[in-house]
Amino acid sequence: MRYFLTGLIFALSACVAIPEGIEPVQDFEVKRYLGLWYEIARLDHAFERGLEQVSAEYSQRQDGGINVINRGFDSQSNSWQQARGKGYFVGKHDVGHLKVSFFGPFYGSYLIFDLGKNYQYSLVTSNDRSYLWLLSRTPEITESLKNDLLTKLAGLGFATQDLIFVKQSRDYLMDK
Repeated sequence: MRYFLTGLIFALSACVAIPEGIEPVQDFEVKRYLGLWYEIARLDHAFERGLEQVSAEYSQRQDGGINVINRGFDSQSNSWQQARGKGYFVGKHDVGHLKVSFFGPFYGSYLIFDLGKNYQYSLVTSNDRSYLWLLSRTPEITESLKNDLLTKLAGLGFATQDLIFVKQSRDYLMDK
């Protein structure tokens, strides 16, 4: 039983770990991060598979945490999918490292490791490099910025060749 509990504690703490060579944003300002973000690119994972027009909206919770609403359009079922979650800072509130849960008591690391000077884009990963999101305040970014970020991501060991670039349509923007 002692080995099981030790293993469980280790596994749960690994969920909010920071990958080697990745540093969370310092001097993070949560109020500037709140609001609507468009998903520009992501590494594939089951809970967003097949979704287009994906966005994430963050708002302040009364308990000091952050509400998360992820939304995406499933063109196969012709329907919107939505997931609600909550996040809390792992340490200091001025460091871009949170733990986020969409499934009850289970939390995963939400590590913001790059932000545009004016919070116009965000690079986010989890406890390892198998999760990656490029978010933007606008549904599109310039080719120049995209290329700069891809170069940075490749240098940090992310599988940029596997990125999915998310379709953001004008019709979706009219629905918001």
